[in-house]
Amino acid sequence: MRNICKTLARPEVWIGAVVVMILLAGAGIQPCQAQTIIEEWNSIKTPPPPELKQVTINPKTTALLLLDFNSQTCNMKFRPRCVASIPKVRKLLVEARAKGVAIVYSLSIGANASDIAPEVAPMQGEPVVASGPDKFLNTDLEKILREKKIETVIVTGTASHGAVLYTASEAALRGFNVIVPVEGSAAESLYAEQYVLWNLANAPRISLKTIITKIDWIKY
Repeated sequence: MRNICKTLARPEVWIGAVVVMILLAGAGIQPCQAQTIIEEWNSIKTPPPPELKQVTINPKTTALLLLDFNSQTCNMKFRPRCVASIPKVRKLLVEARAKGVAIVYSLSIGANASDIAPEVAPMQGEPVVASGPDKFLNTDLEKILREKKIETVIVTGTASHGAVLYTASEAALRGFNVIVPVEGSAAESLYAEQYVLWNLANAPRISLKTIITKIDWIKY
């Protein structure tokens, strides 16, 4: 029946399909029903990875966001991939500070700045906001960025499918250019990291403002 349904769905046999559907109904046969994503889950082919691009930034109009690198969300028990990402993010952080890039941190709800991994901990004067997955929601993040005349944000953090996805998406929707280095965000599963990158690279409006790259491909 499923193969019949696919055939009947073809435009060139649509008129005939109407006749066949009437005959099926008259014979007491249940008409074709659309398959949901659940029924077709295992038949889906993974799309190709997004293209990685080299990018040159203006330090004066760029901010590096370090999202939720606090111990409650970035630890060996729940997200060991986040812990593994810290040395790579530290490299980016050290270079960004040396070039005068603005640095902004976020915390998950209930965490304190002292909970941030010491390797990437904030320096005095670097702002820290706290919120759920969307770090613009109920925080001064946009105000901070606008006051610093920021046009581009580099988004790192955890979880990929939480703070990174929603903050990067919201930044793009608010008009900021978004750079996402693939080594800079982590989740508890590879699939979550994969679909987040695919979404950021393909989502309407968001993809137009987003570049997926590597840390070593960010130039000043």
